[in-house]
Amino acid sequence: MNVKTLLLGAAASLAFAPAAYAERGEDGHLNIIYWQAPSTLNPFLSGGTKEVESSSMIIEPLIRFNEAGEMVPMLVSEIPTVENGGVSEDLQSITYKLKEGVKWSDGSDFTAEDVVFTWEYCTHPEGGCAQSSYFDGVASVEAPDPLTVKVNFTEPKPFPYTAFVGSESPIIQKAQFSECMGAKAPECTDANFGPIGTGPFVVDEFRPNDVISLSANPNYREADKPAFATITFKGGGDAAAAARSVLETGEFDYAWNLQLAPEVLEEMEAAGNGTVVVAFGTSVERLHLNQTNPDPSLGPDQRSVFMDGENPHPFLTDPEVGKALSMAIDRQLIVDVGYGQAGQATCNVLPAPEAYASTANDACLTQDIEGAKQVLEDAGWTDSDGDGIREKDGQKLSVLFQTSTNAVRQDTQALIKQWWEEIGVETELRNIDASVFFGGDPSSPDTFQKFYADIEMYTNNFAGVDPEAYMANWRCSEIPTPATQWQGSNIQRFCNEEYDALVTEMSKTAELDQRGELAKQMNDLMMQGYSIIPLVHRGGQSAHANSLGGVKMTDWDSELWNIADWYRMD
Repeated sequence: MNVKTLLLGAAASLAFAPAAYAERGEDGHLNIIYWQAPSTLNPFLSGGTKEVESSSMIIEPLIRFNEAGEMVPMLVSEIPTVENGGVSEDLQSITYKLKEGVKWSDGSDFTAEDVVFTWEYCTHPEGGCAQSSYFDGVASVEAPDPLTVKVNFTEPKPFPYTAFVGSESPIIQKAQFSECMGAKAPECTDANFGPIGTGPFVVDEFRPNDVISLSANPNYREADKPAFATITFKGGGDAAAAARSVLETGEFDYAWNLQLAPEVLEEMEAAGNGTVVVAFGTSVERLHLNQTNPDPSLGPDQRSVFMDGENPHPFLTDPEVGKALSMAIDRQLIVDVGYGQAGQATCNVLPAPEAYASTANDACLTQDIEGAKQVLEDAGWTDSDGDGIREKDGQKLSVLFQTSTNAVRQDTQALIKQWWEEIGVETELRNIDASVFFGGDPSSPDTFQKFYADIEMYTNNFAGVDPEAYMANWRCSEIPTPATQWQGSNIQRFCNEEYDALVTEMSKTAELDQRGELAKQMNDLMMQGYSIIPLVHRGGQSAHANSLGGVKMTDWDSELWNIADWYRMD
């Protein structure tokens, strides 16, 4: 299939939500619980899913992805394609026609200037934008008129649906954020905590790491939506309490990310108040192996700071160590204990769509403790003093392994600690409150971006079905540093010129088969370098009250992507 066929077919994959309501707000109040509480409502200042999800009720991209991974026009009248003239014949530009009459929640006009500004905001050289990879290859963004946006690419862009597409690349209002550029971005508390949006709800009150109060946007473009007048979006607690509040007590209507043992959820669901829903996309629970030195004695200017090879980790840059750590893990047992039907053992950080999934790393599906020991032995890591901990040149194989506080994750940590200590790797466990771990506070020492540990575990994914922007997350330029206020998506500080070249090549490649091969090569380069060790291909797992209608669970975008269509059933 050539690229024009791909782009011509884009329009055929659209889906639209039906109008279902007579009057905005007629269904009263909606209670949502995300046990990982948002720390900001500006997703450009946090790599955390909780910030992306919560803000998606307020600010919107031009296009979203539905439960089938199909593109849905939100703020544009149609999906641009080669056929309709929206994508240029040379594939070096894409032109969006904005819907007429769209208003910001403050009543002002939503225009192309806001879209241009969003690009300028996220690509400002003095700022750190957590979603900057969505703008890779963008040369400029123009506003020929108030309802037209033209995105120009530096080179032909075979898949142009990245910038302003999906929940991680929404539009912010120029008037509100114009004084918040670059290094000033984190200082704009009022804007970051209460963004003016085009979405179905507006912020009435935001208490970071706690609760958000929202009400229906009076200027929302569809007069009969949303059906709910107000929302309480509660954060904090844990996955078990969140699940219980929907499935057993009925206190909440929707609970997100129920990372619980399968038998626990089954027992709760048996109460008959709610339904557990699962959607597979690209989410992978994985280990990140810090490629820089997290030694506290280095101080804040060097600790876990990438310095172009001058500050490497004492042993995790050795792929033989990473290989042994991976071989020691029984991924299927982790699935059985913690995920059930919502998990599949995986050896890839890019497990889907199928066209992009590598089979070159499948040996990791079989645990091999003895083989792991031999790998370390052959690499010179021996237990010379008989204390059970391997060492080499005076360096002990001892790691601090951190993740967020969650029962399944602590069970996984305990299993991995046992396996690693069997092969002679001393392992200290640490867990951090999820609202802090996934928060965007550059002053906190406990965020996953700052990575003040040797190894950390969490899940991430990408919006949509094309992995180009996702795989670009691991370019050298995406490494978080003090200069970027610790924003950046290359969390483990992986830097490889060959990998960067593959990212660039994919951005120029049109044929789907070739794009698939390039994605596999990038995946394999990282997997076989062991800066990331994948564990579980996770399905998004949430629950909703049986009285809540309109929910279309997706793992390709925000789970709340169609919250304007949710309603109360009799």
